[in-house]
Amino acid sequence: MNRRHRERLAEGTAFAVKKLSLSSIPILAPDREQQFTTPGSQGVITAMDVVNHDQFQAWNGAEGAAWAKSPKQGENRGFTETCLRLIAIAGIGPEDRVLDIGCGTGETTLLAARQATAGGAVGVDLSAPMLRRARRAAAAAGIGNVVFEQADAQIHSFPEGSFDVAISMYGVMFFADPVAAFANIGRALRPGGRLAVVCPQQPEECGWYVIPVAALLGVPPAPRDVVAQYPGERPAMFSLSDPARLHDVLVRAGFADASVEPARLPQDFGRTADEAAETLLASGPTRYLLEQDELLSWEEARARLEAALKPYESSAGVLLPGAQWLVTAHAPGSLGKRRQLS
Repeated sequence: MNRRHRERLAEGTAFAVKKLSLSSIPILAPDREQQFTTPGSQGVITAMDVVNHDQFQAWNGAEGAAWAKSPKQGENRGFTETCLRLIAIAGIGPEDRVLDIGCGTGETTLLAARQATAGGAVGVDLSAPMLRRARRAAAAAGIGNVVFEQADAQIHSFPEGSFDVAISMYGVMFFADPVAAFANIGRALRPGGRLAVVCPQQPEECGWYVIPVAALLGVPPAPRDVVAQYPGERPAMFSLSDPARLHDVLVRAGFADASVEPARLPQDFGRTADEAAETLLASGPTRYLLEQDELLSWEEARARLEAALKPYESSAGVLLPGAQWLVTAHAPGSLGKRRQLS
């Protein structure tokens, strides 16, 4: 990693984020629309094409449907600043071709496509319902240089060297074999291509997860206890929360110049505790807990969440503590003819 790139991560990211907003990045001019196609598109996959069948079932079942439903007012507030930080550290240029891993409903993919005005973005995800919503969002915004594909990024046969940048916002923690998955993503990047990823730090730093989950479990918000008492296996959300392990995974996957930098971005779930409680119950680990506990009614769950969230209400919204790792790396090889990140 060159010195200027390291300085940008450490000191300049906040400035880059200020220059971005969900509405300030220009939409493609009409003559640019509909000109971008994904290289080597293989269409919709089946369950036989995935490694983690549990994740496939979840994201194509009730959980995926919940995420994909029409958003209510305030529902998309939670990760806006984090999305913008990801786009800033990715350094996407006008001609770049961007791969968005675990794109969900497409917010980060659309941001990337708006940066890559002469290139484009491909968003991949396991969830068919979420991808349908992403396609509707792209069409409504008039963004034509974007493609969404149902695929398991761990094993999908991306055309080798076909992307300049790979990004992911909270989408890489669920890999069954992270080394193999990142190696597969690395093969999809051109030599010297860039990787930019955001994933959560340890649960002690992620009140946005611990506080609502503890409320639904009916236990004090002690991070390790909450994680230990979560039903089933240890939440995959924190599988890459150890920075040393995260760095090691990237190196073993063949990436160079791996950098793991800390950030502290609180998560905003709504304007009031009531709104935030409804948002949290619509998706994620809190919805899963409600579905697993037959004795916990929707009304009781909502009451518990509202009480737990009330202390975090402010004029800026319901802000829960959050901490992230901002991860960057390069695929091995020469930077080639594409511009270097300045």
